[in-house]
Amino acid sequence: MYGTIARLQLKPGFKEQLIKVTTEDNSAVIPGWVADYFFQSDSDPNECYLVAFFLDQESYTANADSPAQHERYLKLRACLESDPEWHDGQVICSTGPGAAR
Repeated sequence: MYGTIARLQLKPGFKEQLIKVTTEDNSAVIPGWVADYFFQSDSDPNECYLVAFFLDQESYTANADSPAQHERYLKLRACLESDPEWHDGQVICSTGPGAAR
């Protein structure tokens, strides 16, 4: 698997908007997309982390380069104080009973 971890700084009061824009595209058919998870920091409620999983780097890159993903990104970006801090990479292991293998 391949994906990204991103640090997001929300605009104050935009948590519900972030949830709305990220879940409205939940039915999008994106080849290779496995899941997205958003975490809200306990120490700063406007700091969030996105973890996105794809089956492989090729499907991740194809999605990142697509016009449809750019439109989804613009909706996300409207909720943020600044551009996300992206960290792309290969998933090298996973643990737990629900972990993808």
